Amino acid sequence: MNTLISPMMLRAADAAAIKPTADLGTPLLLTIAAAGVVLLLVMIVRFKIHAFVALLTVSILVAVAARIPLQDIFTVVSTGVGGTMGKVALLIALGAILGRMIEVSGGVQSLADHFTAKLGPTRVAIALTIVGFLVAIPVFFEVGVIVLVPVVYAFAKIANVHPVKFGLPMAGIMLAIHVAVPPHPGIVAGAGVLGADVGLIMIISLLICVPLGFLSYWVSALLNRRSYELLPGVKRIVDEFGSPETLIASHKGSQAPPRPRLIIGLVAAPIVLILLGTVGTLTISKESFWYGFSAFIGNPFFALLVAVGLSFFTLAVRRGWSLQETSDVFEGALPPIASILMIVAGGGIFGTVLQVSGIGAALSKTLDGWGLPILLLGFIISLILRAAQGSATVAIVTTTGLLSSAILAGGYTPAQIAVITIAIGFGSLGLSHVTDAGFWVVVRYYGLTVADGLRTWTVLTTLLGAAGFILTFVAWILVGGLAT
Repeated sequence: MNTLISPMMLRAADAAAIKPTADLGTPLLLTIAAAGVVLLLVMIVRFKIHAFVALLTVSILVAVAARIPLQDIFTVVSTGVGGTMGKVALLIALGAILGRMIEVSGGVQSLADHFTAKLGPTRVAIALTIVGFLVAIPVFFEVGVIVLVPVVYAFAKIANVHPVKFGLPMAGIMLAIHVAVPPHPGIVAGAGVLGADVGLIMIISLLICVPLGFLSYWVSALLNRRSYELLPGVKRIVDEFGSPETLIASHKGSQAPPRPRLIIGLVAAPIVLILLGTVGTLTISKESFWYGFSAFIGNPFFALLVAVGLSFFTLAVRRGWSLQETSDVFEGALPPIASILMIVAGGGIFGTVLQVSGIGAALSKTLDGWGLPILLLGFIISLILRAAQGSATVAIVTTTGLLSSAILAGGYTPAQIAVITIAIGFGSLGLSHVTDAGFWVVVRYYGLTVADGLRTWTVLTTLLGAAGFILTFVAWILVGGLAT
């Protein structure tokens, strides 16, 4: 029987056969890796070079230094791009479209209206924390914060308090979900590099993020006991802002926003499908038709495609959007993720170069000698990279690239690899400060000084990251990690 072999399969096979022209030894290979990471940070932090260009440049330089044959370097590069993007591009794109549909339809404000009305004016911070949790699953962090800012301003004016009182706990849990829950790009990219099960990551991360939501509210309440200066520009906006009732009426326009139950259903649909598929594949015999059916419906690609299809009919068709308007919304979701996809591709290249060059194996051997748990190591490296250069996505893809050989050769189960990926994700949550674009979004929109941003946002994200790691360690125990 003839077998068709795709160009991608040929490139992957070629990359696997590529070997460095000389054995440089572990110390020199580790020195090359360390120099590569330092150069990456210098390019991104000092010279403000885009992360994709920096990752690509450093990957090529590391490949040359590690003596990968020059004629083979771009075979390795193309393999890194294809291997990573093939696993994550569709997830990120579908997630962005779903989030954009919910955002444009007024679904985010609808949730905010619903929960603040149900819980009452005295529990606005609790209501917005719940809204932040739900919105953050399909909507990118910065977008979610900006979309919900009018709601925060309105209630801050009524209560005559600083916007950070209501916005801080909401933003905290939103960032926790952004770094740890698919379909967000960093964690999806990390899963792609390590071959982790995205469905398992989603289920475990969401379970961890529930108590983190309570912690975000509690820590924010403690931090908000002190008074913070409200910057004049934001104070002027808040003073001129309408009441919550006016705000709610203004975004209805000629058509009422979607009902909160609909938005919750759209957010829950892919999660439920993935959960059903995961349970099915764990409990049904592989020879059964229903095993294949469970694997199909539980595949994150299919689950998100179903959610996008549902959003098309419930938010577009039933609400009278024209096909052109709907197409514009879909297309509007894609340009913002182009830069993210390129960073993901760069991370894939970096990881592939480390593996082919032998640096990954050398690092794996060295780490085994240190005796540090892989879970803790991933968290610490990701945290350091996050603090140094600011981007959670870059921190995750760089860390998974560095540790990929050690993890893939460690004999870990799919559940354990998923938990390791989550630990790396929570490492990228902490120490959000002036190098992080998200820090400036929070500081700018909530009217904080930089010093107050460090006292509140940086402290909150670091505590949430540490707590996320502790809960991830509990998950590690439950999946048998200590026995390996």
